[in-house]
Amino acid sequence: MWFDVDPRSDVPIYQQLVDGVKEAVARGILAPGDKLPSVRDLAGRIAINPNTIAKAYQEMEREGIIETLRGRGTFVAEVRTRGIDREEKMGRMREMLEKVLVEAYYLQMEEDEVLAMAEEIIRQWYRERRRSDEPVGDRDARADQDL
Repeated sequence: MWFDVDPRSDVPIYQQLVDGVKEAVARGILAPGDKLPSVRDLAGRIAINPNTIAKAYQEMEREGIIETLRGRGTFVAEVRTRGIDREEKMGRMREMLEKVLVEAYYLQMEEDEVLAMAEEIIRQWYRERRRSDEPVGDRDARADQDL
């Protein structure tokens, strides 16, 4: 499975699904054009209410992460940043990073620890991302297998 759902988490299940799909796309596990399971099929596979899956799909469609083509299904959309200027991108990232730093504060982490961890995660992320950009064969078959 290309995402995890934890019913005990404080994060709503639909948001966990949205976050999981976004991460799978960012990591190259899912690629633009990959077909996602139908709402009913995914709900059955992971034992989640279909309304919750539908809410997640609606949110992802609103965010431009997926697109539904009538009669064909739901697919991962091309990554689109057009219309978002650099200032807005930087503002969004700053906001997210500040939340991480608040958590680091409450975990009593020192600046050098946070910086070292961030550097390690960033380097690992981009190494994995470069590997995932290599040709990997039939993504649809792999995605179906992982479900």
